[in-house]
Amino acid sequence: MRQRFFGWAALLASASAPLTAQEASVPGAPSAQGDLSVTIYNNDVALVQDVRTLSLGNGRVRQDFPDVSAQIRPATVSPTVPDAVIVEQNFDYDLLSPSSLMEKSLGEEITLVRTNPATGAETRERSRVLAVNGGVVLDIGGRIEVLRDDGLPVRAVFDRVPQSLRARPTLSVTLASTRSGSRPATLSYLSGGLRWNADYVALFDENNGKIDVQGWVTLQNNSGTTFTNARTLLVAGDVGSTNDNNGYMPQPRRATHIRPGSESTDREQLGDFYLYPLAERTTIADRQTKQVSFLDVKGAAASSGFRFENSWLNSSENARSAQSVLSFANSGAGGLGDALPAGTVRVYIRDARGQPQFIGENSIDHTPQGSTIALPTGDAFDVKVQPVVVSRTRINANRWQTQMRYRLTNARSRGVTVELVQGGLDWTDTRITEENRKSERRDAGTAVWQVPVPANGEAIVTATFDTRY
Repeated sequence: MRQRFFGWAALLASASAPLTAQEASVPGAPSAQGDLSVTIYNNDVALVQDVRTLSLGNGRVRQDFPDVSAQIRPATVSPTVPDAVIVEQNFDYDLLSPSSLMEKSLGEEITLVRTNPATGAETRERSRVLAVNGGVVLDIGGRIEVLRDDGLPVRAVFDRVPQSLRARPTLSVTLASTRSGSRPATLSYLSGGLRWNADYVALFDENNGKIDVQGWVTLQNNSGTTFTNARTLLVAGDVGSTNDNNGYMPQPRRATHIRPGSESTDREQLGDFYLYPLAERTTIADRQTKQVSFLDVKGAAASSGFRFENSWLNSSENARSAQSVLSFANSGAGGLGDALPAGTVRVYIRDARGQPQFIGENSIDHTPQGSTIALPTGDAFDVKVQPVVVSRTRINANRWQTQMRYRLTNARSRGVTVELVQGGLDWTDTRITEENRKSERRDAGTAVWQVPVPANGEAIVTATFDTRY
């Protein structure tokens, strides 16, 4: 048995076939979508509603719906066709490609075309595809040849496109129609691969305590399908889904702190969610990121500050930076005046030349109107804190006494206030028995001090804790 090796990769890249396939399988055909409405949620799910005009016969008929989402959830498909009953529906996602074309030709004959590099002359040979397992094995007139990439110009010509291959994702529906004629049909389904979030650009004027905020909807389509000229509605909020990952979510070191508000907003709601409709129809191309403005506020009240969070029994030989924190509200009076969808806030400050410069970013969750937001933007250069465990004494088998000292320094030319947070106090019966500055217990796990630190100076906070650990 003789073996020859030809370019498998090159052969597939140059595969061709006569145009004898059905229209739904012809690459480059215009979209078959109809009047589209797409509702997109934050957590990688979208509702697609597609109204198409069908011409159906009487009796049992099969109707194809090409150009549905490649990430359609078949179990959610709900076709509605007047004067017809749905008998069966199938989602065909065996898409036309060089490799799938070769795989579907297993056991069938194809034509190999070889080009002589020296003369340009073509030689055609009929061959039968014996196997497509990590490569192509062919029977060429009794010779068994295995194709591989050795640089020889080879291409394959196929007699037809198999009926099971589709150029585009297609839903096939079998209908029992009670009459002949044209009628509108509505196809509704859920799809993955579409999501959106908010992106905010905040320009902070520290001297005047004001902030300008622009809010942008950032929409991403990775569904494998383009949605043409669609009405688009964005829903803010996390809808329930069986695909939710409820695993452990670690708390980031610079977590944004939000005190939830209780103001109502005029924005349209859908149940417990807020709606953000795009003003005009738009085409959402596959693998496209699209941005649309939804918020533009000038001169809202804002302030900057510092926060330092210390874990229980953490003692440092060297001082560490406090967090720089930007605080603002989205209340109706003096704030941003709207509910804020989850997303990323990027903060800028003008330099001495008046140019906006980026100083940090952080994320926010879905935030109701009237909330107060404390957004860490980075670590302060001039404001440091050194926590030290001064002593730790065992009182009895169940209790400990721990003395802590916190040294706060400020190298800036003006005084600052640092929010000092001691965490890890959520053990049973934890008490502060002595402190040189009054603290606030905001919850069972933390004690908070508001510490003024003078310009080019320092401040000391001491506290004694009575704990079970």
